[in-house]
Amino acid sequence: MKTIINKSFLILVAGALLWTSCTKDEYLNPSQASVESVVKDINGLIALANGLQQKYTVTRTSPVYSTITASGLSAGELLVLNAGNTDEANLQAGKANVIGNNAVVSRLWEQCHLIKANADIIIKGAANVGDEGVRNALICYANLYKGLALLQLGTYWEQAPIAIGQNATFSPRKDVMTEAAKLFEAGATAATTAKFDTRFQKEIDFTQAFQAMLARTYVMLGDYDKAHTAAGKVDLTKKSDFSYDDVARNPIFEVHYSNVNVCEPIDANLGLSGALTPNDADGRLLFYLKSRTFSNTANDGKGFFTKFSDKIPLYLPGEIMLIKAECAARKNDLTTAIAELNNVLTKTNDIYGVNAGLPAYSGSGTQADVLQEIYRNRCIELYNSGLKLEDSRRFGRPGPNDAGAERNRNYYPYPNSERDNNPNTPADPAI
Repeated sequence: MKTIINKSFLILVAGALLWTSCTKDEYLNPSQASVESVVKDINGLIALANGLQQKYTVTRTSPVYSTITASGLSAGELLVLNAGNTDEANLQAGKANVIGNNAVVSRLWEQCHLIKANADIIIKGAANVGDEGVRNALICYANLYKGLALLQLGTYWEQAPIAIGQNATFSPRKDVMTEAAKLFEAGATAATTAKFDTRFQKEIDFTQAFQAMLARTYVMLGDYDKAHTAAGKVDLTKKSDFSYDDVARNPIFEVHYSNVNVCEPIDANLGLSGALTPNDADGRLLFYLKSRTFSNTANDGKGFFTKFSDKIPLYLPGEIMLIKAECAARKNDLTTAIAELNNVLTKTNDIYGVNAGLPAYSGSGTQADVLQEIYRNRCIELYNSGLKLEDSRRFGRPGPNDAGAERNRNYYPYPNSERDNNPNTPADPAI
């Protein structure tokens, strides 16, 4: 990753960001007092902010890896190639095979709480920064990554702690996601006067990113008016990416697609069947796949994962279009919904090259059928983005105990690392 971090603070940042213990102190950093005293220096705060992005995006422990992998295996996008990868294999098997010691699930939980804790240090330190532009730049980083961490917790668990603390209390996922939305709203305000100088990483367009994340969060919460308003503020010609290089590597390519040992796309139709089966002429299939002829000797995954240095988008233009379509369809404005859906189906100029290049929608105009087509296109357009498990629940697709199940879990069990040290940990969901 092309980081711009003051080297004098590199050890400090590593110490603050690599603490992943889930002991009785939970996510409280034992060196937090010294960190907080040092990061009153502006360069320390900026280093810690840049480190948040790296923590969220790099290596097999990152939420980027965990969300894409967990959702892909639980919602039928990915296939485990080697059952020796026990945690991934158990996620693919689903149901009772996913337990509190699953490393993918545990890392996602732990890293999201760690990111929250370090974001809080930045928010506290930013209050002492006299330069408004730099102060708001720091708030942008802290609010984005803390908000993303909360959003992941609300996506994969029925409850989660919002605040960091010993024996933290749990809140319902709706409250966790609502807190994420508050952070994104405050971040959007800060972005209007933020000043990102050469010490900051430059991959994220915060003005666009906060609106995109608000649209994503509000549609998950069922607030379709707010979701549509936020989506309408996103400039679809602008990018926000997580960047990588040959040292800080794209984790999905590094772990999954560079070999035939861990995971690959499940099949030539991205795991979709029946009424959801993609059109053979859909250009997005060969964006995400090298070939539609599968073997066990070649990994046919492609998309945003073709080399160590490939960037991973924070969001895609197609997601924003489909959020607009879904919001309209949920409110039974089917004319608008179909028009937005057609923007995706007929797209040929996507800034990332994710182009279906298909004719306009010609199916039934009923609300149920339009919503199904929106869901189908989310599955294709946003393949392997970490969003499908949430989408499957929200659109009421067949669950783990239903005939024709399209997901093998609804929510994940709480990690043993939390249960063993926090008496407030709720009972695990059955599935």
